[in-house]
Amino acid sequence: MVAQTYLWQKKEANQVQLPDTEILMAIRQGDERVFERLFKQHYASLCRYAGSIVKDLDDAEEIVQTVFVTIWEKRLTLEIMQSLKSYLYRAVHNHCLNRLKHNKIKEAHQEYVGYWGEQHYEAVTEVIERNELEIKIKEAIEKLPEQCKIIFKLSRFEELKYQEIANQMGLSIKTIENQIGKALKIMRIELADFLPTLIIFSQILYYL
Repeated sequence: MVAQTYLWQKKEANQVQLPDTEILMAIRQGDERVFERLFKQHYASLCRYAGSIVKDLDDAEEIVQTVFVTIWEKRLTLEIMQSLKSYLYRAVHNHCLNRLKHNKIKEAHQEYVGYWGEQHYEAVTEVIERNELEIKIKEAIEKLPEQCKIIFKLSRFEELKYQEIANQMGLSIKTIENQIGKALKIMRIELADFLPTLIIFSQILYYL
């Protein structure tokens, strides 16, 4: 082992490129110096390669670092049937594809959550506003004079025609028309903050 370490030091001192088999053997034996040398030799070029795929420098560096960490952690069982350089590029390539796939899934999920979250928010807001408006309408109806309130409810809630209301209450159609007009006038004032136009007002009252 001492002789082998001396051989490594001699070769590194002469800047001789070690054969892949010797590099792998040294890494399996836990030689951090050789592993670091391999890392420094290929790191920059692998980052550029990864960056050309994922289009993000931070992601590229993280991918390359992950590849080297994985090699070190699995060094005892590491089997490389090709050149180290080819293995490194292939590993980085595969990690890049996985990252792109993960990002697409993440983006799709965010779009889904964003879309349905927005839809849910709008639906909840609409329900709240409608409930609040219904309460205000009922409060406004209760403020109507008694006869006016009865006629208005028969018209809007019982959906009776003016003639039917007139017959039921023993009043003229003209009186019914006047009372309905009076009710609408009062309610427009009471609900001015909620109903900007007579059209919206009439539609909401009709569908309650």
